[in-house]
Amino acid sequence: MKVTAFVADDEPVARAGLRAMLAAFDWVTVVGEAADGEGALREIERLRPELVFLDVQMPGLLGTDVLRRLERPPFVIFTTAFSEHAVTAFELGAVDYLLKPFGPGRLAAAMERVRAALGGPAPADTFERLSGALAGGPISRLFVRSGGTLVPIPVERVSWFQADGDYVTAHAGNARHLLHLSLSRLEARLDPRRFVRVHRTHIVNLDQVRAFRRDARGNLEAELLDGARVPVSRARAQELRSLGR
Repeated sequence: MKVTAFVADDEPVARAGLRAMLAAFDWVTVVGEAADGEGALREIERLRPELVFLDVQMPGLLGTDVLRRLERPPFVIFTTAFSEHAVTAFELGAVDYLLKPFGPGRLAAAMERVRAALGGPAPADTFERLSGALAGGPISRLFVRSGGTLVPIPVERVSWFQADGDYVTAHAGNARHLLHLSLSRLEARLDPRRFVRVHRTHIVNLDQVRAFRRDARGNLEAELLDGARVPVSRARAQELRSLGR
């Protein structure tokens, strides 16, 4: 069966480009498009698509405002130039995000997520979570993927975060979770009183640090309660001294 899709973006070139790329997926039918929030709300309610490609920043209504007002919200993929919105929204419930400019390869990866997501109903509280995420401020939970579901992880349970290319690995107990955002973006959403970037590739939870020690070569490390040892840069070591840790 065909999956019905809708494209909402205030840039005509972006809408046309996305529709052209979606033509490669024979299981998708684009049933409409809109150039602003009000138009998107009206047409999505009328057409009832199963999947919406939605820009966060649009005239009239933000993308999250559109979704909040829908009686029967569909699955959503954000298409946006604002990564600080997109990555947070993805981690807290969106099927995926496409950071402009994107190409066919990145779209294909997103569509694989769509196939998995359409196997079950959309979470009823997805868009409340998204709205809260875009409001700013430190996050209290991360939503990570476990199979075909999203699982909430209290952020205070994470001992440390490690940069992994363009992604981040969150270490919580014996579990590791891959987050689809950069370490810098994540750092901006964490409580700086608890989470400190001790190295260009590591952020530690100070509540999970047993001690700061020197290794055999004299380099400073953070020894965590789970037994892990995380490197601390010289510059960060000086900052830590000022914190009285």
